[in-house]
Amino acid sequence: MKIALLGYGKMGQIIEKFATDRGHEIILKIDADNIHELTIANLKKIDVAIDFSTPASVIKNIETCFEANAPIVVGTTGWYGKLQEIKNQCERSNNSMLYASNFSIGVNVFFFVNKILAKIMNSYPQYEVQVEEIHHTQKMDAPSGTAMTIAEGILENLERKKEWVNEVVGQENEMIVKPDQLLIESHRIEEVPGTHTVIYSSEVDSIEFKHKAHNRAGFALSAVLAAEWLQDKTGFFSIDDMFDFSV
Repeated sequence: MKIALLGYGKMGQIIEKFATDRGHEIILKIDADNIHELTIANLKKIDVAIDFSTPASVIKNIETCFEANAPIVVGTTGWYGKLQEIKNQCERSNNSMLYASNFSIGVNVFFFVNKILAKIMNSYPQYEVQVEEIHHTQKMDAPSGTAMTIAEGILENLERKKEWVNEVVGQENEMIVKPDQLLIESHRIEEVPGTHTVIYSSEVDSIEFKHKAHNRAGFALSAVLAAEWLQDKTGFFSIDDMFDFSV
């Protein structure tokens, strides 16, 4: 495949390595210094774009790919308030897009098991639950898209929680959380690729369910696999369409 990398920071550079190792060609690399090269003409030369840019630029990147009829895989988070709008645009223009809050195989297994655990814990109201996420200080959005997906999986299956709320530790006063709210506690620490923990606590014990990324390689490889999967498909897809877990 001929690939465009939209966002050429640390993730983009790791994606480049995995893509070339798998026999693909990177023919366009876009970052803040050459955004003028993100044109319809250039995008018509590619087979797929992979976006790990910023919340401020991702919507424009997606829409430009749609104009060029270029399939796009989106790993950038922080834009989900416009998810339905982008889905409508994709389907109306007969384009191809796959998005994920996290492409890692391990994280997607975590998402699946998290829903099962929440369904089990629905019968045990003595357990309070919260989500904790830790990322590097360069991460621009909070909570992480991964933490939001974890929280939504809990809300779907735990009747006593109705919405999630977010507290960034160290940036504001301690948040008072209502009984029907699910707290996502965000920490920003240097050089942490990503750690997510679901904690169920009662007076007598605690249950912790954790995923810890050792590096960014798992995210990058799976993004390339997603680009391969999207080939010859038309429509708007999430990572759930690519991963089919069952028990």
